[in-house]
Amino acid sequence: MELYTDEYFMNEALKMAKIAFEEGEIPVGAVMVCRNRIIARSYNQTEKLTDVTAHAEILAITAASNGLGSKYLNECKLFVTLEPCVMCAGAAFWAQLGELHYAASDPKRGFTRLGEPLLHPKTIVKSGSMAQEAKDLIDAFFKNLRN
Repeated sequence: MELYTDEYFMNEALKMAKIAFEEGEIPVGAVMVCRNRIIARSYNQTEKLTDVTAHAEILAITAASNGLGSKYLNECKLFVTLEPCVMCAGAAFWAQLGELHYAASDPKRGFTRLGEPLLHPKTIVKSGSMAQEAKDLIDAFFKNLRN
């Protein structure tokens, strides 16, 4: 049995989303993995940093690039709890991300709704792992916001 599975890393991203939830941020979490090791952890911080670009994916890409000393992340895998928006997909494109794994789909803001390939042609995309857990967290956040 392999210890570090895709589910293991997605669970780590979910832990980051729960931190965002606790801090009143939209609960999206991300981890960047390189050679089976987490090299960056992040969560949405748009409110905390007063920055509309402070999405979990952007923060993870920035931290990973700084850590590796390279703007290219073609040997890395990004695990994120929600399908990236167009901005985050664009950043993943420019970073030449190796793999993108996302849990829940985002029918309103997700990059796949455009139908155009926004990621680098070599980026492998996998979705659906722990989707229900991620969706439940987002639904709970917005339900709390309405109440």
